[in-house]
Amino acid sequence: MSRGRHARNPLKSRISRLSIALVAGGAGIAAPLLTAGSAHAASAPAQVQAAKHTQSVQTRAAQQAKAEQEADSYTVVPGDTLSQIAVDHDVEGGWPTLYKANKKTIGSDANLIRPGQKLTLDTASAPAERSSAPERANRGSAEQSSVHKTQSTSLDGWINEALTIMKQHGIPGTYQGIHRNIIRESGGDPNAINNWDINAQNGTPSIGLLQVIKPTFDAYHVAGTAYDQRDPVANIVAACNYAADRYGSIDNV
Repeated sequence: MSRGRHARNPLKSRISRLSIALVAGGAGIAAPLLTAGSAHAASAPAQVQAAKHTQSVQTRAAQQAKAEQEADSYTVVPGDTLSQIAVDHDVEGGWPTLYKANKKTIGSDANLIRPGQKLTLDTASAPAERSSAPERANRGSAEQSSVHKTQSTSLDGWINEALTIMKQHGIPGTYQGIHRNIIRESGGDPNAINNWDINAQNGTPSIGLLQVIKPTFDAYHVAGTAYDQRDPVANIVAACNYAADRYGSIDNV
């Protein structure tokens, strides 16, 4: 009897072991669930931070690209000239290169730029353009053809010499049209210079028989003539070359 009172209750023992197992098992199960939940909660801020970082990098890249693009362009303001813009922005090749790169925007007159026009300063990537007949007269060099030396000492002789060269290069114009414009512009003085108009204020005064400014003379100078604004024949031919491109002929000016 005493042994029976002290004997272990098999059922009670099994229940106790089961309870311990359940508690232990519950702890074992709960731990991974808690850990998984904590890991998931921690990953959300990390993803947000990564997204913000990517967006920040993209924004900085876009801002840098915009800044670089703006650095390669210039918006014309009142009083600007191509010559001054080229000097201010160190354009390689000067204003002729700047004009060629922006001819589609500026038009056929290199001297006529308008406030608000946006010009590219990236002249290296500018596409090559097809030239008109008057512009082709500019091609060549003194090495390719001998420089014409003005022979005459009178207005009549200068015009006739210029007409001969113009005919060779396909530049239109008549004696009457040239003579009329010379008398109006300079009175026949090859050394005439305008020191008071807007061109003079911009540092490019009109010079010679047909009062040509330096940018125009450079752009429309005809190979084979003297590279001198005051040379009577060179001045006439360059001016007529410009007039042909701008107005169709010096006769229309």
